[in-house]
Amino acid sequence: MTFKLPDLDYLKSALAPIMSEETLDLHYGKHHQTYITNLNKFIEGSDMSQMTLEEIIIHSSKDKSKSGIFNNASQHWNHMLFWKCMKPGGGGSMPKKLKDRIVSDFGSVEEFKKQFIQAGITQFGSGWCWLSIDNGKLVVNKTPNAENTLVHNMKPILGCDLWEHSYYVDYKNRRPEYLENFYEKLINWEFVESNLD
Repeated sequence: MTFKLPDLDYLKSALAPIMSEETLDLHYGKHHQTYITNLNKFIEGSDMSQMTLEEIIIHSSKDKSKSGIFNNASQHWNHMLFWKCMKPGGGGSMPKKLKDRIVSDFGSVEEFKKQFIQAGITQFGSGWCWLSIDNGKLVVNKTPNAENTLVHNMKPILGCDLWEHSYYVDYKNRRPEYLENFYEKLINWEFVESNLD
């Protein structure tokens, strides 16, 4: 299987000014493409070339000698989710089914937001913050570097990229402002809800 850069559902300029076209050019066009190029080179001719992306991530996560494969496969998966988790004019109210689950598992939408943003702020260095399903319950997590919660037997349904290339052009070192704007103005809550089942 040869992996390819997926098309975005919006123009690279469509998320501005929250996420600039320059950021999308670098992040989507350069960084994400590099993960895919490296992944295809790593797995060419190996048994993993016949696996799904998720299978590659799980398989390579258990073997430190395959860290290059894991990092690039996981970053490809993470970014495919990340692009889908955003839309022009995003944020705002959650659809009812998602809101009800959030309130049931976190106590309130406000508590979920607090936990999600705090996870992003407190992740030291590069990584991700997530809303995941863990044994039927919604939980907030943070992971370092390329890691995602698939390797912990969870289902990530919302992810925010905390690597500096995702926000430095627009926010410099102001990660909390980036996270607040991501939450309030970019998240595609309908897409997040579609991942519940």
